[in-house]
Amino acid sequence: MKTGLASKRIAVTGGAGFLGSHVVRKLGERGCKEIFVPRSKDYNLVEMEAVKRLYRDAKPDIVIHLAARVGGIGANMRNPGSFFYDNLMIGVQLIEQGRLSGIEKFVAIGTICAYPKFTPVPFKEEDLWNGYPEETNAPYGLAKKMLLVQSQSYRQQYGFNSIYLLPVNLYGPGDNFDPESSHVIPALISKVFEAKEKGQGRIVAWGSGKPTREFIYVEEAAEGIVLAAEKYNKSDPVNLGAGFEISIKDLAEMTCELAGFSGKIAWDTSKPDGQPRRRLDTSKAKKEFGFESKIAFRDGLKRTIEWYSKQRTANHRYPHQG
Repeated sequence: MKTGLASKRIAVTGGAGFLGSHVVRKLGERGCKEIFVPRSKDYNLVEMEAVKRLYRDAKPDIVIHLAARVGGIGANMRNPGSFFYDNLMIGVQLIEQGRLSGIEKFVAIGTICAYPKFTPVPFKEEDLWNGYPEETNAPYGLAKKMLLVQSQSYRQQYGFNSIYLLPVNLYGPGDNFDPESSHVIPALISKVFEAKEKGQGRIVAWGSGKPTREFIYVEEAAEGIVLAAEKYNKSDPVNLGAGFEISIKDLAEMTCELAGFSGKIAWDTSKPDGQPRRRLDTSKAKKEFGFESKIAFRDGLKRTIEWYSKQRTANHRYPHQG
């Protein structure tokens, strides 16, 4: 299917990553032939010279900016300074060089962590400035939030066309399962499989299990981003989510059930809970560019667990390749 994007040269930062690989595939399905994916080993986008070189090499009409330094609560608490600096510098410099290069459009991906800690549920885009973010990931959340300020001020002063999307937590096959930096779903899945393999009767999960979270299947998030790149041209932020919430306790129990683990879940309440509740109002994305989530969470989680199980089996069989 050819679309308005098909004739454009598109640079996708983070295009080789978990979300980015799906965005690149969705662009390909729409007939895009010239997609440039900068690799971090070739372009350290924290440095302005690398950002300038990216624009010279890619000559993009559109930039979709997905690259970020990310991690779960633990990684954010260990690295607040570098999470702030790296994410801020990458985004600010990409937008500034995009303006100087005269690109047609910049698609900035923000984060749910930019919302205030006690945002009324469901989170509406208008609530974004009504308080300070949850402390454990505030430096990351605020660095990404500055891209919204930049986007809006550049549109006002320079007529620069940039948009800002706020995806909720992603999950799905191909997620980051590294125990040092993974988010809650891959962390739980890997703990469950490890306990099964070692014959352990319990897993230990972080926090109290009481907070709620919302998750969107990675493929759907990619579709939302590409739809916005095609159809949305305002600087007002837009949520991308599935519009539901599940407690971490229920999530852990569902993960155990789907993975066939009948042991106990112990809660380590010395570890932080993070934000108390998360659920997005997703009506704006539907109204502005026709996006809504259709994959039921249980189905998506089942697919993710099945994918992980296959990967784990393959890596155990061929450990030198894993």
